[in-house]
Amino acid sequence: MQRRVFLKLFGGAAAANVGVRLANASTTPVPTCVDFHCHAILPSFVDGLRQLGIDAAYEEGFPLPKWNVEDHLKFMEEAGIDFSILSPPSPHVASKNRALARRVVRKFNEETAELCRAYPQKFGFVSAAPLPDVEGALEETRYAREELGALGVKVASNSLGVYLGDPALDPFFAELNQRETLVITHPSPARSLPRDSVVTGRVMALFEYPADTTRAALNMIANGTLVKFEKLRFVIPHVGSFLPYMKQRATGMFKLLATLNMIEPVDVEQALARLYFDLAGDPTADALDMLLAITDLDHIVYGSDYPYSVAPVLLPKKRALDSELAERACVNSIYQVTPNALLQH
Repeated sequence: MQRRVFLKLFGGAAAANVGVRLANASTTPVPTCVDFHCHAILPSFVDGLRQLGIDAAYEEGFPLPKWNVEDHLKFMEEAGIDFSILSPPSPHVASKNRALARRVVRKFNEETAELCRAYPQKFGFVSAAPLPDVEGALEETRYAREELGALGVKVASNSLGVYLGDPALDPFFAELNQRETLVITHPSPARSLPRDSVVTGRVMALFEYPADTTRAALNMIANGTLVKFEKLRFVIPHVGSFLPYMKQRATGMFKLLATLNMIEPVDVEQALARLYFDLAGDPTADALDMLLAITDLDHIVYGSDYPYSVAPVLLPKKRALDSELAERACVNSIYQVTPNALLQH
């Protein structure tokens, strides 16, 4: 077994947990291609949305996909994916009824953990958290980590309008920071959108998802979240969303705002260097070039977005990406990494 090959973003107890599970499978090699952006649409999630009164098709402008473990495993085999990190699906579970949101999240995390225990060499997961309920999110994250074996946590770009970077979330991130937690981010629709008159307000994946991801990332940069909690490993989805364009504009605007004493001085380049990025979406050659203008290969991981993107679409994309990475001689940089490279960050 090649024990030198490991997962890029796990630190501390999570890294040890994954390493032990995989090493104990003597006939299964440590994974060399890890999918950091995929989902399982489990019955507890569908039922939880119903209880919370969340209409997934309306929220997303896209029907909730069907999912089963056999099809996911088949897709992984055909795509050459060795290990998948499941994150909670969209839409984000958030509600003013905090007690109900906590119950829904707990049931979903437990069902996801059960799936991962059934396929320990194929699946791990990051837990859902009932933000913006910080107390509930801390309680659930501790339980998911300590009792269920979660590898990290998933957070939405905004939860009922509370965006990443909002100081209200600092107590949550402060505890995660102490444990050097993997934090996978995912877009959530802004609270008010022109849904009826423009296509970008109806189909979230077209524009609003990359827009809201970018909005949240810029908010974290402007408010110093990435500096205050420098041990967190934030993964930004969808090939950087709009951040490759916004680097130049944000650098100039933040300098202007700091000069006017509207914000504290911000080092945009330093903040971006702390982020990781997945390749879910359309990782074409030009998209990779744009992403590499704001980060380096050590901060890029693979993501499929299965099952929101279906296997017949994803498989040719994965083959094209494999070819592109091979031509750039960077397959190993993105698909695998040594333990030392993991622990440097």
